[in-house]
Amino acid sequence: MDTRIEPSPASDAPIQSKRPRRRRAWPWFLLLVVAVAALVVWRQPWKPAGAGYRPHGGPSVQSVQSVGTATAAKGDIPVTLTSLGTVTSLATVTVKSQISGYLTEINFREGQTVKKGDLLAQVDPRPYQAALNQYEGQLERDQALLDNARLDLQRYQRLIKQDSTSGQTVDTAAATVRQDEGTVRLDQAQVDTQKLNLTYCRIVSPVDGRVGLRQVDIGNYVTASDTDGIVIVTQTTPISVVFTLPEDSLRQVMKPLQSGAHLSVTAYDRTGTEKLAEGALETIDNQIDTTTGTVKLRAMFDNANGSLFPNQFVNVTLLVDTLHDVVTVPTAAVQTGTPGTFVYRVNADDTVSLRKISTGASADGRVAVLSGLAASDQVVVDGADHLSDGAKVSIPAAAPSHEKSAKPATATTPDAGR
Repeated sequence: MDTRIEPSPASDAPIQSKRPRRRRAWPWFLLLVVAVAALVVWRQPWKPAGAGYRPHGGPSVQSVQSVGTATAAKGDIPVTLTSLGTVTSLATVTVKSQISGYLTEINFREGQTVKKGDLLAQVDPRPYQAALNQYEGQLERDQALLDNARLDLQRYQRLIKQDSTSGQTVDTAAATVRQDEGTVRLDQAQVDTQKLNLTYCRIVSPVDGRVGLRQVDIGNYVTASDTDGIVIVTQTTPISVVFTLPEDSLRQVMKPLQSGAHLSVTAYDRTGTEKLAEGALETIDNQIDTTTGTVKLRAMFDNANGSLFPNQFVNVTLLVDTLHDVVTVPTAAVQTGTPGTFVYRVNADDTVSLRKISTGASADGRVAVLSGLAASDQVVVDGADHLSDGAKVSIPAAAPSHEKSAKPATATTPDAGR
C-alpha cells in the first residue's frame, strides 16, 4: 500500500513568488544611493583655488590675509666684514733672575698692574757687594802702581835727554806703564760687573702690564737658567686683536687703506651681542696662508677699561665702507624663492604685488635695496608666507610699526667671511 503524501500545489506557490521579488529590489536601492550622493555634491559650494566663490548665488568673496607692513626709507648702511679673532698682548715677558742667589723679597701682588721699572723681587745682594768691594780694592792698588810707573817713565825721559840713562831703561818704563794701564782697565771692568750684579739683585718689571701668578716663593734659590722664572708680566694697555679674513675680501680692505683711510674695528664678546671695545686696523700680514686661503690682520685697542683680556676669543667687525642715502627695508620683508629675491609691495587698493629686488649690505635689522623699490613704498614684513601676487590684504590698525631709519651698526656683506 503506498502511503506517500504529495505536497499541495497551493502551499508551494507563495514560496516561489517571494525569492524573485527580493532580487528585483536591489537595483532600486542602489539607484536611490546614487541619487542622494548626486544631490549632496550638487548642493556643495565650489571654490576654485586662489579665487573667490559665489555661495548660494551671492556676490563673489575673496580670502583676505592680515599682514604687518613697514615703509622703505633712505638711510646709511655700513659695510663691514666679520671674523673671529684672538686678543693678543703686545708684550708677554717671563721675568727671570739674571744672577744666582736666594730670593729675599717679593714686592708684588698677583694680578697687580705694574709700571716699567717697578720692583718685583729682591735677590740677596751681600755676595755681590763683597765682590764689588774686593775689585774696588784691586782697582785702587793697580791705579797706584800705574801712577808710580808713569812718574818713573817721566824721570827716565828727562834723563835720556841728559844722556844719563839708556834707551832700554826708557822703553822698559814705557812698557810697564802700558801694562799697568791694562791692569787698571781689567779691574775697572770687574768693578762694573759687580755693580751690574747688584743692579740685577733688584728684579724690576721690563714693561707696563699685569702680573700673573708667582712661580717661586721667598727663600728659593734662583738662577738665570730657571725656565719658569719668577712671574709673567703681560702688557694689556694697549692691546691688539689678531683675526683672519678670506683672501677674496682682501681687495675690499686694501683699497681704502691705499687711499689713506683709517678703518675702524669693533670687538664683541663670544655671543656677538655685547660690544667690548673699539679700535683701528693696524696692519695686514705680508702673505696669504695657502692652507686656509686667509690672511691675518692686526687691530689695535686702547683697552683702558681692561675689557679685552689676553688670549680671549672675540667677534670682530671691520668697517670697510658706508652706503650713504640708500633705500632700506627691514630684513624680515625680504623673501627668497623661485622668483629670486623679492618683497611684497602693498598697493593702494589693499592688494600686494611681487617685486624683485637687488640687495646689498645689512645693518641693525635693515637691508639696503639697490634696485626694485623706492622710498616710501610699503612692504609686507609679517604674514608674507601665505601671500601671492595680487592677493588681497588687510593691515590691522593696532599693528606695531616696523618703521625706523637705518643707522650705522654692525653690518655684513654677502661675501664677508668669519
